[in-house]
Amino acid sequence: MSFWYGKRVLITGHTGFKGSWLSLWLQRMGAEVVGYSAAPPTIPNMYSQVRVGDHMMSIYGDIRDLQQLQDTIRRYDPEIIFHLAAQSLVRESYLNPLETFSTNIMGTVNLFEASRSANNLRVLINVTSDKCYENNEWSRGYRESDPMGGHDPYSASKGCAELITSSYRRSYFSQGEHSHHISVSSVRAGNVIGGGDWAKDRLIPDIIRSIQSRQPLLIRNPSAIRPWQHVLEPINGYLLLAQKMWEHGTVFGDAWNFGPNEGDALSVSSLLEIFSRTWDEKLSVHVCEGTHNPHEAGLLNLDCSKATHQLGWRPYLPVRNAVEWLTNWYRAYFQEEDLRETTIKQIARYEEIIKESNL
Repeated sequence: MSFWYGKRVLITGHTGFKGSWLSLWLQRMGAEVVGYSAAPPTIPNMYSQVRVGDHMMSIYGDIRDLQQLQDTIRRYDPEIIFHLAAQSLVRESYLNPLETFSTNIMGTVNLFEASRSANNLRVLINVTSDKCYENNEWSRGYRESDPMGGHDPYSASKGCAELITSSYRRSYFSQGEHSHHISVSSVRAGNVIGGGDWAKDRLIPDIIRSIQSRQPLLIRNPSAIRPWQHVLEPINGYLLLAQKMWEHGTVFGDAWNFGPNEGDALSVSSLLEIFSRTWDEKLSVHVCEGTHNPHEAGLLNLDCSKATHQLGWRPYLPVRNAVEWLTNWYRAYFQEEDLRETTIKQIARYEEIIKESNL
């Protein structure tokens, strides 16, 4: 029987792209899933397309509403919490810094405050971002011990969320003088791609909208290098980490990177070439020139050796396979197929790949 069968799991941000994939995977494994989130952020959106809410308790609420968070945790008594609720876009953070900071910082504080009074909570994982690091454009991957930072409001807010996590872990959830039963971790993933992402100003959704509208794809920085990975890769890491935290308590309560293999950190232009070949259609691309674009990092890599050595985690889908999987998902969308079935099949296949690789 799956470790997750019957576990009471609360996911904040379950209506988002990554939250929808996580919710569906946990449902498949038999968890009792409760979601707390704002309404789906886009039209269309994966949450509706794969009918995530049909098989879980879904609560619409603001992560900045401490009272509603406390009431939700008190009522549903989760054993495990994944905190994904956030304003997750760099360019949007330039336009709305106040909302970005209040959501990503005070929302995180509220979640920890509400969790302090939880009766049976044992595992709390805060999902932040690889952009939490002070980016010096190093060629080497950033390690969990590197300094937090952030040029833009989004990145800075995620660096702050990491510091908040560390503070609460040491002040209220630590082993020792404050002996507590809750293990707390933060997780940092690379640039996540996959079917069902419809966010504004992200590469894959922008490509799909370009194909739909038959308009040129506008690219800001074709030479920018990012650690691309399929959405199931970091989620697998979160699930594995949660199980380790459940079984071993605060021993695994720490910060963790989940990124792709070194060779899958590619430039935007390289990823476009892979997508074009996989989609079997040449993309019309226009590079946005000029100085009106806000600052974005040119190079970002993650060092995931800690997760590999201590958790036994590793990525299973090379970037070319990741692109193949996401193009299959969007083809199913264009062909009006059952997207819930499509998504579940991809999760099932990923589970098979893990088993086959570990034989």
